[in-house]
Amino acid sequence: MSSTDYKFEGWMGLGPEAGQGKMVWQEFEPKPWEETDVDIKISHCGICGSDLHTLRSGWGPSNYPCCVGHELVGTAVRVGSKATGDIKVGDRVGVGAQSAACQNFDGNCKACAGGLEQHCTRMVGTYNGTYANGGKSYGGYATYNRAPSHFVIKIPDAISSADAAPMLCGGITTYSPLRQNGCGPGKTVGIVGVGGLGHFGILFAKALGADRVVAISRKSDKKEDALKLGADDFIATGEDEDWATKHAASLDLIISTASSSKMPIVQYCGLLRVRGTFIQLGAPEDGALEIPAFALIVKGMKLGGSLIGSPDEIREMLALAAEKGIKPWIQERPMKDANQAILDMDKGDARYRYVLTN
Repeated sequence: MSSTDYKFEGWMGLGPEAGQGKMVWQEFEPKPWEETDVDIKISHCGICGSDLHTLRSGWGPSNYPCCVGHELVGTAVRVGSKATGDIKVGDRVGVGAQSAACQNFDGNCKACAGGLEQHCTRMVGTYNGTYANGGKSYGGYATYNRAPSHFVIKIPDAISSADAAPMLCGGITTYSPLRQNGCGPGKTVGIVGVGGLGHFGILFAKALGADRVVAISRKSDKKEDALKLGADDFIATGEDEDWATKHAASLDLIISTASSSKMPIVQYCGLLRVRGTFIQLGAPEDGALEIPAFALIVKGMKLGGSLIGSPDEIREMLALAAEKGIKPWIQERPMKDANQAILDMDKGDARYRYVLTN
């Protein structure tokens, strides 16, 4: 262990069965300390769908043992002498889904030089990754976290730790593509999926000033919630046979949080106006999505994807959330109940983000 008077302990996945609520609490060795690092005493950690995919090796073999959780907030308890970001011991800080990029930034990485660290080819995830110094990255279902300071974000006073935690992945994952694709006054935006990501999509589309926000889901059981979150309309694709015709060419931008290869992507693209944009966020485990080539060509559409957001973009999002008083819909769960919480998340019971608390 490093020379600290605290122990790094957390819920460890030892194999794919961990995704069935079989994580084990044990001590772990964080990355070897560097003077650019910050140690964080974790108070809150959101549960993200990525945690489940990783625990069960859904996106490919995970590097067990792994401790998931990349929406973590807590107090800085140790700050390296070369740490950036004006972080001091005692500050309330957080880490999202990324905790490192080019370790030896030399200006040759176009992604990092352009403030798009999340697209760096040497991106290291906050868990299940390996740092340049050989250490493994362990996430936030734990007592403490060690992360390079560039990816440690100060939390504005106006946002509670419990609310801030899920913004660090769930929030930024929807904020970034909305912001990058012109969400604002004069625009009509569709959000596919009303869940952990989708509910943030509705909140941030409204906060960015979209004229109309339309929530799209298979069933109407979340309609009331979507309207309370700020949606102006709701499409239940599994209950209205004519939805694709009724709402054709009515949206400028669609953000899709669904992660099933069976989604009706061709019909979704039919909802877009000429020169509309469809951005996919969900990464299906069950196969590839078809490309709606005809719709792309005829309407001059753009089809794209988006991955989390850069540290600067996270700060911008948090500033907007503080200014507009954005409140995610969360349910706090004790850290000791993490195994049950991931099972409840997998069943779709979260409304709309579980946050583990230490």
